[in-house]
Amino acid sequence: MTDSSRPLRFDLIAFDWDGTLYDSTRLIVRCIQAAVIDVGGAKPSENDAAWVIGLGLAEALARAAPDVPKEKYAELGARYRYHYLQHQDDLVLFDGVLQMIDALRARGHKLAVATGKSRRGLNEALKSVALRDRFDASRTADETFGKPHPRMLLELMEELEVPPERTLMIGDTTHDLQLALNAGCASVGVSYGAHEPESFDELKPLFVAHTVASLEAWLLDNA
Repeated sequence: MTDSSRPLRFDLIAFDWDGTLYDSTRLIVRCIQAAVIDVGGAKPSENDAAWVIGLGLAEALARAAPDVPKEKYAELGARYRYHYLQHQDDLVLFDGVLQMIDALRARGHKLAVATGKSRRGLNEALKSVALRDRFDASRTADETFGKPHPRMLLELMEELEVPPERTLMIGDTTHDLQLALNAGCASVGVSYGAHEPESFDELKPLFVAHTVASLEAWLLDNA
């Protein structure tokens, strides 16, 4: 049983979006693969496409398609957005996310989103799943530096007036956990997203959650 009266260890909890709160990993992988094929590149493997999730879109697509020339990057991005938009309304939050977010808010945590999505993409997603008013702040890759550069998290901490030692970053990729390290923050990984949890070990997350329910339980007991 959790103790809701226990003093907070972390004032700010920052979440990655895709693969952490939003069940979008498989769709993103398929859209990356389709976009690369559309512009004449070699289809990246599922593992290669999943590895770039969490990076800014331009960097992610360039890494996933090393044989595509730079002059085709704009077209590559457009094709990715085309495929994603065809199915974005099919996407949902992982089961239990709304309950978890509301429980953390009730305990007094400040909550933020730090994502490789664009501002337009995040705003549309927040609106579609009724989460827009549940976060105190957010940063996207197109309005600051992409992960794992620390700028995104540093800006959130500055805006919400929380120091690194009182900030926790949660994500499903090594990019998220490296972001936390680079910003001087603690992290928690989730194993149900884009990256295999074995890759988290050297980045020293405090915990690796295998379900949203276990993530919520750990946060209410330890955050």
